[in-house]
This record gives sequence, structure tokens and C-alpha cells, in this order.
Amino acid sequence: MKNKKQAWIFGYNKQSKSIAASLVAENFIITIIENDEKKFQDALSDGYKNSVLIDVTEDLELEKLDIKQNDWILCLMQDEHLNVFLTLSLRSYCTCNKIVAISHSIYSTQKLKMAGANEVIDIYQVSANRIHSIFEKPIVTKLMDNFISTTHEISFKEFTIPKNSFLDGMVIDEVDFDKFGVIFTGMIDKELGNEFIFAATNINHKLDSEDIIICIGKDEDLAKFEKYLHKDIR
Repeated sequence: MKNKKQAWIFGYNKQSKSIAASLVAENFIITIIENDEKKFQDALSDGYKNSVLIDVTEDLELEKLDIKQNDWILCLMQDEHLNVFLTLSLRSYCTCNKIVAISHSIYSTQKLKMAGANEVIDIYQVSANRIHSIFEKPIVTKLMDNFISTTHEISFKEFTIPKNSFLDGMVIDEVDFDKFGVIFTGMIDKELGNEFIFAATNINHKLDSEDIIICIGKDEDLAKFEKYLHKDIR
């Protein structure tokens, strides 16, 4: 037990379940912290007997946790604002701890870093990088077919930006794709030619009508996004 590292995971959800399992495989002792009764019970049911139910917005509750100097802290709450608040609160008294936080949009990544996170798992960028690496491989067609056919919940879809849509004239960083449940993976900027630009390149482009963007997400979310793209066009 003395050789095992301790990880405190705040938030029990789809992402944190996967991360917790990976840390267990790496010989970590896991403590799940939740402020939701149902998720707390889910963690207990999944075998995390050290799980704790507290109000994570209360600093006094956080200070009562027995977090040691070398313990890892992972802020994985689904609520982005709560994640930033939690990171800031924990950093105020866990000054030497490694804090890893998860970001669900490009907007919260910088906030989490400013709040004191040592590392930020940017779901937006990780997804884009993964798709980039898939496209770079020579057997791309086969891989993409297998990827989509075995992952029934998600699909890729391209959208041509209509004139006067809400995206027309916006800069990519200004668009909160996350609120639509889709991930922006790349685009073809007509002003620059027909070359596909991956989101992983971190180049912030202005979107114009007739530009093509490619997104990944659940079919129903992609359909809703397309509908909103054409909303109130006159």
C-alpha cells in the first residue's frame, strides 16, 4: 500500500470512469468525490469504496479531505463552471499537488490553466488530434469505415455554411460547438483554396458562407446542429 499513489477524482461520469480504470491499472488508490447522490452511489456500486459525497462548492468541505502533498487531483466535473471553481479552490490550499482538469470546450481550457491546473485534458483538441492521425494513415478508408460502423453512436458530417447563418462571419474560437453536442474537426476555407484544414493545426480561421466544416457527433445532435445552422435565414 505504501508504494501506491493516491488519486482524488472529482466527478463520476463517462470520462472519469475511463480515467479511474486506467489509474487503477497503474496501481493508484482511487477516491471519488461527488456532490450528486446518484453518481456517488454509482461509484460505490462500481467498487470505489472510498467514494465521498460532499458539497464541492464549500471550501471547508474540501479542506476536510485528507489530501497529501504527493497525491494527484483530477477535476473531471461535467459542469465546466464548477470544474473551474473547483480547480481554483483546490489550488488555493493544495499548492504542491498535481492538478489535472478536463475541458469540454475551447473556452474553459485557458480558464482551467489560469485557475491552477497543471495539465488540461482538452476533449476538443484530443478528438481533433485523434481524427488527424486517422486521416494521415494510408488505410484511411478502411479505418474510417470500421471506426464509424463499430461506433454506432457517432458519425462524421460536413456542412456548407449558408449565407447569413449564425456562423457566417464568426471566428472558430468564438463558436461553442460543445453546446450543440458536436465536435469541430476541420474545415475547407474557400478563401485559401480546397485544402482541408484540421482543427489540430490551431489556426483560428474566420468562417464565411460557402466554407465547409466537418463535425463529429451523434446523428441526432448533428441533425439539430444542421437545423440551427439554417435557422432564421432570410
